[in-house]
Amino acid sequence: MPVKATGGPKLLLLPTLLLGKGKVMVPGPDGPVAARGTDDALLDVFETADGLAEQYGGLYVVDLDGIEHGAPQLDFLQEIARGLELWVDAGPKNAGEVADILVAGATRAVISTARVRSPVEVRRAWRLSPELAFEIETGPGGVLARHAPWVGADPLAIAREVREIGLTDVVLSPREGPVDWSLVRRLAEGGPTWVDGVFELGEERELTAAGARGGIFHPTLGKGT
Repeated sequence: MPVKATGGPKLLLLPTLLLGKGKVMVPGPDGPVAARGTDDALLDVFETADGLAEQYGGLYVVDLDGIEHGAPQLDFLQEIARGLELWVDAGPKNAGEVADILVAGATRAVISTARVRSPVEVRRAWRLSPELAFEIETGPGGVLARHAPWVGADPLAIAREVREIGLTDVVLSPREGPVDWSLVRRLAEGGPTWVDGVFELGEERELTAAGARGGIFHPTLGKGT
């Protein structure tokens, strides 16, 4: 469900839910840590997911077990899904892993330059289902990738390549530094574009001005986060 940004068109603003070892996680100084409430109890995964979904109309789940260990928490995803707008990044490296995420109830499976080996795997995943979003992760040295086809590539060229396959939605994820709104604008000229990473609520005007379709942000969860 799109969230209407003040004074602008409808944008899809999705809160991130980090999942790790069956727990709600939040960013910490040395990496994700388990989220706790004011009573110091661990936050309940399903209550947290339901609350965020009710407030914002959807969720962007980052499955750390899938990304870091290749073991996505599919049972949790099935329980969370229940018909809501659910984008899931569980670190799929191939079409089969993408299929597992979609079968678990995701409305969009996110595949990334950081993990997918080549455009060949993107094409295979697309043939299975069009319900995909392609993430372009960037850092100080350019595109973040583990495999040769993406390393050092131009984000605009990558976006054109995956869109030629048929996949239209691109997520730009700057991992360090501010959002390059000029790059967002150029990506948006080619199709639906989303901003992840350092995007924060309050930047809806920038999203709209750049032609982005929406943004993905980290909500405040638990105490001291």
